[in-house]
Amino acid sequence: MDAVFEQQLNRLADGLADQGYAIIDSFLSDEQVSAIVSSDGFKNGLLQFKKAGIGKQHDKQINESIRGDYIEWIEPASALPSVGVYLHKLDELIQFVNRSLYLSLKDYEVHQTIYPIGSFYKRHLDQFKKDDKRKLSVICYLNQNWQTKEGGQLRIYMETKSMDVFPVAGRLVCFRSDLLEHEVLPATRERLSITGWLLDRPAGT
Repeated sequence: MDAVFEQQLNRLADGLADQGYAIIDSFLSDEQVSAIVSSDGFKNGLLQFKKAGIGKQHDKQINESIRGDYIEWIEPASALPSVGVYLHKLDELIQFVNRSLYLSLKDYEVHQTIYPIGSFYKRHLDQFKKDDKRKLSVICYLNQNWQTKEGGQLRIYMETKSMDVFPVAGRLVCFRSDLLEHEVLPATRERLSITGWLLDRPAGT
């Protein structure tokens, strides 16, 4: 692990411990972001990805008045090399926060995400009521040259205030899945990310 990455993980662990969230810029380099977004998956995303639903398994519903993104789940064993770079960083992140925060994270689940122009995701909590294995939410943004006037920010709600995070390329946002409600605001351009959750049980169980 290089020194810069270790510093990033230290800041992430400190943020999670102190306030339940952390924002790390340049988690992916410009070159790493470019490699992911230029892959066939994202270039043809709206043709290949599926409309995201609300709820879990048999309770899942499609409701565009609440959520308007398109997703494609990533299988680590068959992920493209460009995506594999990010997944390797997640593996190291899990090991680090397990050591530093005494968590018992064991796996992750992630998907590629596209928000079409004007789409959004209303305020919600990431942890399911009947399934609490999601402990930390992780979002890595892939939007090159993003301007604040284009919107698309993640709004995180805390007890007495809210905070907006713009989807700048390479930026990682990590927060408590069970505590922090959040929403995705509309944008004037398409919005790309890899979104996922760090789990205390193996994915699929």
